[in-house]
Amino acid sequence: MEIHLTTRAAAEYDRLSSCAMTPELAAEYLRGDCIELRTFAETLREQYPRPDLRTRLTSCLQAYGTSAAPASVARKVQNWLEGRNQPTHREDVFQIAFALGLTESQAGLLLGQCTEYGIHYRDPRDVIYAWFLRSGGSYEEARAFYRSLPPAPRLKEYPAVNGTHITRELQSVFLTAHTQEELRQTYLDNLDKFGQLHVRAYRYFEKYMKQLTHPDNGWDAAREQDYSIEKVMEQYLSLHMPSGRNRTRYSVTQKLLKRNWPNATALKNIRAHQEDVPRKLLLLLYVITENVVDTEYSESDEDYLSLQDRLEDHWWVLNAILTDCGMPTLDPRNATDWLVLYSLTAGEDESMSERMTQVIDHLFADVKE
Repeated sequence: MEIHLTTRAAAEYDRLSSCAMTPELAAEYLRGDCIELRTFAETLREQYPRPDLRTRLTSCLQAYGTSAAPASVARKVQNWLEGRNQPTHREDVFQIAFALGLTESQAGLLLGQCTEYGIHYRDPRDVIYAWFLRSGGSYEEARAFYRSLPPAPRLKEYPAVNGTHITRELQSVFLTAHTQEELRQTYLDNLDKFGQLHVRAYRYFEKYMKQLTHPDNGWDAAREQDYSIEKVMEQYLSLHMPSGRNRTRYSVTQKLLKRNWPNATALKNIRAHQEDVPRKLLLLLYVITENVVDTEYSESDEDYLSLQDRLEDHWWVLNAILTDCGMPTLDPRNATDWLVLYSLTAGEDESMSERMTQVIDHLFADVKE
């Protein structure tokens, strides 16, 4: 199997696939910030490697007429490029993409890094902005066109999938629109298919949660009754992650791992179709269930496979799931992804979730309240 990674990401993958790190050493590796975390500023400079990055980005964002004062916009751009923070709103990321003249693919990569999801072709705004990026239009044109359209009805539940990939079908339909008139008509013809929540990710969430809440062919033989959401959170998903809100003593890596860690309220909101499925939650569910969600044969269960072979197998399976959900694939230079990949290297005598819990115990030992 050939794995296409940047040089530094490949080095991290090689370390994970061949190392005999104990959980304590893995925690020390993360705690000491030895891992070269990928930054938003680095990605921006890779996508726009010209010397006028700061000035172009600042002037364009100021010209877009946001409510922020020009000086505030300049400080925001400075903070992004100096690695202090990154945008968290999808509108900001689209503005950056238009400002720098990025491609649709590059915009999707930025969105994935900042918001966990790439371009969502069932989201009315995303599909219109993507069309204007693809057609070489400006942000002002895209925003004005989007505002001229009738809003899509808000779906009260996820539509049935029936073996099809609704998002990809809708993406293909919009690729056939070559003029703004055709774009408008395509939008109107597909109003009933739009939805801001990601159907595919929700289906994986349902599949994994079913394993945790309901007994299933002895997956958890010690359990005699179904678990509530609260019990699932306590029993499986907490993984000894500290629950306190005070993060003043946290390192950068600790903050990244702690950020958006799931809780019972979030799980209930996702089940009620009020929130999208976070990428971090999907990764944790994969680790906890070890992707044992059906009776299909998996070669990764065979004893003759080496640790590296099993890691490679999980690498491809997890990336296929993430791609299917419109999420960024695994990046060994992402703190959460590194911890997940390390957990996938668990031996025969421990579970993946046990290995992750041990790392979290060591990593947060000095800040637990």
